This record gives sequence, C-alpha cells and structure tokens, in this order.
Amino acid sequence: MHGGGGTGGTKKARIEIIPLIDVIFFLLATFVLFTLSLNKSGGISVRLPTAQTSEPRDPNGTVTISVTDEGTVAWNKDLITLDEFTQRLLNEKRVNPDVRILINGDERAFFAQAIYVVDEARKAGFTRVYFETLVR
Repeated sequence: MHGGGGTGGTKKARIEIIPLIDVIFFLLATFVLFTLSLNKSGGISVRLPTAQTSEPRDPNGTVTISVTDEGTVAWNKDLITLDEFTQRLLNEKRVNPDVRILINGDERAFFAQAIYVVDEARKAGFTRVYFETLVR
C-alpha cells in the first residue's frame, strides 16, 4: 500500500541559484581586481629579454621607450619617428628633469637601436636609464 499524505520519506534535491550567483560575482570581482593590480608596462607589447638580476620596477615617474623587432620606436604607447623621439626627450627633460627612462626593447631588436635610445637619452641629460626585462 502506498501512503497518500504526510511528511516523510525523501526530499527532492534543489540547486539554489542565489548562492551560486554570489560565488560567481565574488570570483569575477577577484579576477578583475587581480588583473588591475598587475604591473602593466607603459610601452607597447614586445617580447622582453630575460635576466636573472631583474628588480621590480616602479612605474611612477618613468617614460617607457619601446624598441620593436622591426626597428620602430614608441614613446609610451605612441609610435614615433626618430626625430620626434629626440624632440620628446628634450621636452621631457625641460618639463620633468627627474624622470626615469625605461627601455622596453624586444629581445629580437637590433642592439644598435637600443644603444641609440640610450645614447640619445644621455645626450638629453638623463642619467637614470633602465632596461626592462623579465625575471628568469
């Protein structure tokens, strides 16, 4: 015989949506905050060389000069000509003499182009010139 009423027996399993949405939003917020806290480069995207003696960089007070593997030069994220590069160096030295120059060079870029950037920065009067690398 089958009993008709009462509260006994098995209870059907349910998936609660509200806690699931809370967990998803927590994961999304964590992911967004993590990506915002990453140390973003001020230059264009290049494949950086690796070095064992790399130090964490402070992006504050720096100008990023990118040298691509094709030989082009970028000031922060703007692709510029070599004439514009020297002009911007002189203007930056006049406006902010304590700025640091961070060279963000592609590992396949020609060595002569990186030396050119260092040389021009020194001629403009900058003494704090650094190369950006990845930690090996």
